[in-house]
Parts: sequence; structure tokens; C-alpha cells
Amino acid sequence: MTATVVVVGGGYGGITAARAIDEFAEVVLVEPRDTFVHNVAALRALVEPSWLDLIFLPYDNLLGNGRVIRDRAVRVDHSAVTLASGERIEADYVVLATGSSYPFPAKVDVTDSALAVKKLRTTHDALADSRGVLLLGAGPAGLELAGEIKHGWPNKSVTVVDPAPEPLSAVPFPAELRAELRRQLDELGVELSFGNPLAEQPPSEPGEPGAFSVTTRPGERIDADLWFRCYGVVPTSGYLDEELAVARREDGALDVTSELRLPGQDHVFAIGDLTSIPEAKTAKAAELHAGVVAANIRALADDEGELTRYEPAPPAISLPLGPAGGVSYSPSAGVLGAERTSRLKGTSMRREVYTALLNLDG
Repeated sequence: MTATVVVVGGGYGGITAARAIDEFAEVVLVEPRDTFVHNVAALRALVEPSWLDLIFLPYDNLLGNGRVIRDRAVRVDHSAVTLASGERIEADYVVLATGSSYPFPAKVDVTDSALAVKKLRTTHDALADSRGVLLLGAGPAGLELAGEIKHGWPNKSVTVVDPAPEPLSAVPFPAELRAELRRQLDELGVELSFGNPLAEQPPSEPGEPGAFSVTTRPGERIDADLWFRCYGVVPTSGYLDEELAVARREDGALDVTSELRLPGQDHVFAIGDLTSIPEAKTAKAAELHAGVVAANIRALADDEGELTRYEPAPPAISLPLGPAGGVSYSPSAGVLGAERTSRLKGTSMRREVYTALLNLDG
């Protein structure tokens, strides 16, 4: 009999896993959004509205045999997924791919694509009208947003503040990468304030227009009329039953074995941002996880072959700073500058990869 696999979450890892599993099992993809959201290009779409219709991609053609259910999982156990509608889907295998939440606009925070587009347009208009923008956080999202804003509005004041002493502080990238990153940001005119936390949070809500002044603890004053929070990844794992929840860490991430199963569970897998694997939480990593899990479910369903182990990749990054700028790094290629980064990611934002995966080409 054909195995039933429920994939919970239709992000980068979820669609990759569902598409692969659809070839050999009955797959059900559960996702509350009405479309796949290409979050990699969300900041580009915020600044350049012509991208807005390009980042919301329908699920209609993803599966040839399985089905996509627009609903939210409210409880998952080792053999079934219960939905907000009350439906319970029995499963031989479960793949948890619910990812993480992150402050808008790096990730859209509504499930309806029309409402998401409206919110992005409203925020774009606020950005266009602003004179000064404050970005809190010098991780990939904060720096990418700074680059996009300066590309769209070269004369707009953009300040990035982070209490850490350097950009991308959470990952041990080579000094050459940070130097090239600083050089390009300086060339764009982005003001950087590192090692200087704010004395108080801005008085307005993120993305809410209105002039304000804040100071860093050393006393530096920053004037702006719009700000965004660019930190705070929160894994989405609150739907697990008591048995599965033992894998959840305090931050919400899930421990997994080398085969990407929850500890003590033979048929429950987790992939992507949801996992506690010590590596960058990227679309590419989620897709690699999905390949391993699809192979392992096939081996288990066929009762043959050894399971595949996932080996975390060494630190790597491709960070665009607008369509023509950015910095990339991998141990094999070393540090790549603006031109190479633009060719890798900056112009297309890899959209073609996901239109192909979703069977939207042609």
C-alpha cells in the first residue's frame, strides 16, 4: 500500500519535500497561506513594487498526485495532523516544515496574498515619503534592507544600529568579507553604528511613519521618521503534542537526529528553520534538508537501503545589497564582490528556481 506523508508547511523546505515525495507516496501539504511566498525577494519587492506580483506563487501545479490543503496545523502527533478546521489527517510519515517567524518586512506576516501585497505597498509608500530610516540589526536582513533602500532612494538617510561590534557577528565569516561589506555600505552612504545599543526603543511601532529621535547608550543621537526591527527569528513549533514536544528547545527550535528525525521518532522528520542544526537558516539549507528527508522516507517505505545522514555545510552566504551590489562567501569560492554576487542572486533573486519547482514555467 502507498504510504501517506503529511508535510506541514509550504515554505522552501516544504515545497521541495512535497514535490520529491509526490513521486512515490501519497503526499498532503498543509499550509495556511494561499500562495507560496518567495521571501528571499521580499525586501526587493518592498522597495521595487514591480516585484510584488512576482513573489506570491500559486501552489496549484506543485503536486501531480498529492493535494495541498489551505489550513493550519494545530496539533501534530506521531501518526496524524489535526487542522484548525477540525479535520484529522492520518499519516504514515510526518514532515515538519513550518519554518520560523521574522519581523515584517523581511517576512510577510499575513496569510492572504492580496492583504500581503497591500501591506507591502503601504509600507513602500511610507518608505518613499521618509527622509531617514533606522534599521535595528546588522544581520543579513538588516544589511540587505539597507542596500535595497539606498539603491531605490540614494539620497535617503539610512542608519543601521547593532549592539554587536561588527556586521554578521553571529557567524565566523572571514575578515575579508566584513571589510568588503563595510566598503560597499560606505559607498552606498549607509551609516553604521556598531557596539552601540540604543538607550531606548523608538516611540513608534516598526514601519509606522512619524519623526522621532533616539540615542545610543554612548550618547549618539539618531533622527529618523521610520524604523524596522531586523532581528528576532522565532521557530514555529507550538503545535506539537506532548510526546513530540520533548524535542523542542527553549527557543522553539527542534532537535533532530542526523537523519533529520525527531529523537525517538522513526517517522517524524523536521527540516529548515525549525531545526536546531547549527547552520545558517537559509532557503538552500531547507532544500537540502528536504532532499535528505525525501530519500529517507522512500527508504523506510520501501524497507530497503540505509538512511541518508545530513551533514551541515560550512558557513556560506550570498547577501545582495540592491540589484547591483552585495557580498558572497563560501569556503570553495572565497569572498566574492558586487559583480559576482549580482550574477548569483542580486538580479533574479533566484525566482526562476521556484517557478520551476512549482511547475509555473510556461
